[in-house]
Amino acid sequence: MTLLIVLGVIVLIAVFIYNRLVALRQATKNAFADIDVQLKQRYDLVPNLVETVKGYAAHESSLFEKVTAARADAMKASSVSSRGAAEAVLSGALTQLMAVAESYPNLKASEN
Repeated sequence: MTLLIVLGVIVLIAVFIYNRLVALRQATKNAFADIDVQLKQRYDLVPNLVETVKGYAAHESSLFEKVTAARADAMKASSVSSRGAAEAVLSGALTQLMAVAESYPNLKASEN
């Protein structure tokens, strides 16, 4: 009788642990899906930013090409580590683009 009780408790604990692991796996998948959505929104906004700055800073074409290439590489990345590295490159390129945008006072005052 006590053996059945112990066995029942062990089974209940195993079911609880399994359910918890499944829930954690789903939470991880949801978190990465949320990150993917945010990154997609970021990728969609990059061309708009480039076009806005491009009109004022026509001589900065190498920077625009760098930002565009970094965006393309970031969108192609499939693993978490490669996506992290590509995001770092894209962030650096966007930082440079924002620095160029800040150096053009007419761009900041533009209605675009």
